[in-house]
Amino acid sequence: MNDVDRAILAELQQDGRLTVTELAERVRLSVSPCHRRLRALERSGAISGYHAHLDADALGFTFEALVFVTMRGADRDTIAAFEQAVADIPHVLQAQRLFGEPDYHLRVIARDLPGFQKLWDDRLSTLPGVRRLTSTLVMKSIVENRPLPL
Repeated sequence: MNDVDRAILAELQQDGRLTVTELAERVRLSVSPCHRRLRALERSGAISGYHAHLDADALGFTFEALVFVTMRGADRDTIAAFEQAVADIPHVLQAQRLFGEPDYHLRVIARDLPGFQKLWDDRLSTLPGVRRLTSTLVMKSIVENRPLPL
């Protein structure tokens, strides 16, 4: 990967809807070489997809919490069952397995406090292998969806 590839990636992080012509113009390439580089970046996995960024507040999801999960055990089957169950909950926007305590960090979104309580009671508290759940509410997001520092 060279500086031109990084420039292409930087531009696409800012605006994934750029046409190849617009992209080529911004990175100072002709369309054909720009298109070849773009396809190569897609094939290599450096570009894993394109999507629209939605505004959660505008769509009525105004409640966000960070949930910390401590597991009872760490056997392979329990971990696999837990991770699959978490992946099946659409309100979990991000899930990370951690070293040390706690075992997992979940970023969870809901429409409001009653919606979060229902999600907690019906889904989160019933996840396989969980010993303890703790949560904290997000007051304000300072940095979100930041482009990678290319």
